[in-house]
Amino acid sequence: MKDIEQRKADHIQVTMEEDVASRHDYWDDVKLVHNALPEIDLEEVDTSTVLFGRKLSCPLMVTAITGGYPQAEKINENLAKACSELQIGLGVGSQRAALEKGSLRSYEVIKEYDVPLRVANLGAPQLVPQRRKRTYGPEEARKAIDMIEADLLAIHLNFLQEVAQPEGDTNARGCFDGIRSLSRDLPILVKETGAGISRNVALRLKGIGVRGLDVAGAGGTSFSKVEGRRAAKLGDRRSERIAETFAEWGIPAPVSVMWADVGLPVIASGGIVNGLQAAKSMAVGAHCAGTARAVLREALESPQAVKERLSLMMDEMRITMFLTGSRNVRELGRVGYMLTGASKEWASADLEG
Repeated sequence: MKDIEQRKADHIQVTMEEDVASRHDYWDDVKLVHNALPEIDLEEVDTSTVLFGRKLSCPLMVTAITGGYPQAEKINENLAKACSELQIGLGVGSQRAALEKGSLRSYEVIKEYDVPLRVANLGAPQLVPQRRKRTYGPEEARKAIDMIEADLLAIHLNFLQEVAQPEGDTNARGCFDGIRSLSRDLPILVKETGAGISRNVALRLKGIGVRGLDVAGAGGTSFSKVEGRRAAKLGDRRSERIAETFAEWGIPAPVSVMWADVGLPVIASGGIVNGLQAAKSMAVGAHCAGTARAVLREALESPQAVKERLSLMMDEMRITMFLTGSRNVRELGRVGYMLTGASKEWASADLEG
């Protein structure tokens, strides 16, 4: 249990102190078409939306950051208070630490706030046998949901991180069936953690009844780099080298959004740090933008700091809507855009498997 807590603390520390972002910001590859004569009032731009049956003031949410160790309570409470006041969504980090007899408080704290959309979190690797670790099923999934009174349970796909992690869980056989089993009775969101989701995988997941997808493509925090920094501190040269090799692995975030648009709600994450990028994600097919790294430093500070940062992102999205002549979120999803650079090369190739 202490190993899990320490690993979670390490992830936050490394993300804060070291450069673990992808080399290329793929959202820069998306160019929105400027409307020189928008014929709308900025103050009347409507950013509200409905996602998974919940009303949000803006198509923005804070996606999974952390939980399960002492400092995480402060982080999650600061996030929950800000998201409640702004009426946007919030997801917690993996709840495995709590299910393995850890403190529930760092997760349960968000129940004290009126967050309109709450997303619980378990890892796909925990749905199948791993070395000397127990397998999770419907009972654990329901506990995770009840822990934060969640609207959805995210099952995260983080196999790039697992292979780069010195103590990673690398058995993926049976995860698809595990997700299918949970989806029969529970509201499941499938979340990738930085390498993206292809069209083939999106279609397979749609076919088993998942409620939505968080694609988290390449372009943001590289968890391969995070694990590489951890491995270096642990003196694990082999894991460090593997992490370096796969540091830039993944489908560009905008392309993953486009490929994962298969008729399910799509949350776009993976490097979104401002409202312009969030608006770009909506233009290429997302229903909501997710951010994490952009508010991490503020989450360690105070709820007011988080609120100010998120409010700025919301204002930037509203301004982007104004500059593209979009009166509401639906119209933002129809604005013209140009895809350039590496993302254009990916999107134009027959690589959607």
